[in-house]
Amino acid sequence: MKYQLPSPVRDTTRPRVMTGLAIVIAALLVSGPGWSQAAFFKNSDAPRLPPLPAPTAQQLQNRAVAQKELAREVAALHLTALRPGRDPRNPDAANAANYDEAEANPHPVASDVLRMADGKETATADEWWKVRRPQILAAFTKTFYGEMPKTIPSVTWHVVGTTTETVGGVKAVTRHLVGHVDNSADPAIKVDIAVDETLPANTKTPVPLIVNFIYNHSYDATRKINEGEDPPGPDWRAQILTHGWGYAAYDPLSVQADNGAGLDKGIIGLVNKGKPRDMNQWGAVRAWAWGASRVLDYLWRDPKIRNGEIGIAGHSRFGKAALVAMAYDERFAIGYISSSGAGAAKILRRNYGETLENLATADEFHWFAGNFLKYAADPLSAADLPVDGDALIALCAPRPIFIGAGSSSAGDAWTDARGMFMGAVGAGPVYKLLGKQPLETETFPPMGTALLAGDIAYRQHQYNHNPAPNWPYFLTFAQKYLQP
Repeated sequence: MKYQLPSPVRDTTRPRVMTGLAIVIAALLVSGPGWSQAAFFKNSDAPRLPPLPAPTAQQLQNRAVAQKELAREVAALHLTALRPGRDPRNPDAANAANYDEAEANPHPVASDVLRMADGKETATADEWWKVRRPQILAAFTKTFYGEMPKTIPSVTWHVVGTTTETVGGVKAVTRHLVGHVDNSADPAIKVDIAVDETLPANTKTPVPLIVNFIYNHSYDATRKINEGEDPPGPDWRAQILTHGWGYAAYDPLSVQADNGAGLDKGIIGLVNKGKPRDMNQWGAVRAWAWGASRVLDYLWRDPKIRNGEIGIAGHSRFGKAALVAMAYDERFAIGYISSSGAGAAKILRRNYGETLENLATADEFHWFAGNFLKYAADPLSAADLPVDGDALIALCAPRPIFIGAGSSSAGDAWTDARGMFMGAVGAGPVYKLLGKQPLETETFPPMGTALLAGDIAYRQHQYNHNPAPNWPYFLTFAQKYLQP
């Protein structure tokens, strides 16, 4: 199975960011004649977004199946109804997303990542590893991401092709890999993990490598949800190779589909033999993270890769999965987590952008365990969550991690840049306890400021919902930890 990735060299004729004037014009154009509709969300620079195109027949079919599965899970949990999510596109909607910082913290709480279940504060590294970290991991498993089955079929890796190419001026060799998951228990369900491993062609010694969740652009093409245009210069692949490192482009959708209709297929469906999942079982995010760990299994045995220096990167929903993979699998040495938003790096107790209720809709509930739905139904709410984004980042300690975000005015308000910054700040006490450096400031920085001095890094770029603008900053940060 061979995957063709886009050209590594980007168009440098124009920067891929809208100016303030362009944002105003675009927002006014989509708001209709007479300017009777709001061009921006209340008290913010987040613009009205154009409506999504009509769904295809296949999307309508998938959604109908997903809604049926969501209804089954709601009934199984004995919930009366789920609260509706917020509208990220129309500021005039009754349920319009909130981007007003004055209304963003209805449940302000101090970070308590070090407070153990018995109320005592974690005082030593030994207490963290033996008591508090297992407590946090168990809470995320039960509340957010779900239990993995005790027995999961084995994965057998095959090299199905090799390509020699020049990427951004660097000669490279790509091995096209397929990890076949044993499906003898249910031959009707096939799972083949798709990965392209690329290394500098002339390397003489083992090199560091970054596993990157590649975004499935067929999803973007059909839904018109795109990452915006990239800044000038080489793409992430060329930048990594220039450092003398390698990368593995991992397709998570080869492990589990990104829809609720696929829960009886993929790795989740395979282990359940096509039957509906239990409410405590894993969702797509943890399944994608499981796939990343199986990629890591393969790379760990590759003599051309330097063990202990394999990082992970992901954007948007795959930023969630990359962060979960790093939290659950301590072999990942470093992480670039881009615009992961709700259910990952951001503080989910905030009322800003995507909310917990959005994560429980037919479009997104499959990312999480069925148990997560309880918090989207009365009497529970985000305020009742036992853990939040700061605790998830803290699970990555003491390993270095870079949290990235885009600009609200350019179209990335939904992921809540400040909420993700708060998550990074809240994880700081654990890093300090383990002898590492937290984020260098607790004050939200100006746009474009790269906070790279600590072992937790952060930067908000001025572009759209896009990982590309922060790749150079992440790689600069990573140089402190990965050797050439």
